Amino acid sequence: MSEKAVRFIEHYCLTGNATKSAIIAGYSERTAKQKGYELKKTYSGEIEEKTRKMVQDMVPISLSMLNQLVTTAESESVRLSAVKDVLDRAGMKPVDRIETTSMEQTSTADLEKELQNLLKH
Repeated sequence: MSEKAVRFIEHYCLTGNATKSAIIAGYSERTAKQKGYELKKTYSGEIEEKTRKMVQDMVPISLSMLNQLVTTAESESVRLSAVKDVLDRAGMKPVDRIETTSMEQTSTADLEKELQNLLKH
């Protein structure tokens, strides 16, 4: 793999912009759009692997920041959101609740009233 290709992959993984990545890698601005497209297709496996590695490298930093939010955020809603994210990632996401009602016990008049209310909105 050429040095230009390596630079293209690195920049593409950071930006997602094939044309700009081709230019920064050293390819001609005139042909950068086509070259970026070709490089993206040619090195799709390497791009996927590099992106996965970059994301994995960010996990410790992200967890540290999330922990910091849980313990020190001034906003109660920010702390709550951070706690929910931590619990979700730990596999402790609450079960979504589904409201069920029994229509057999509802009178026809009540059902018609409910239908009229729904149609008004």
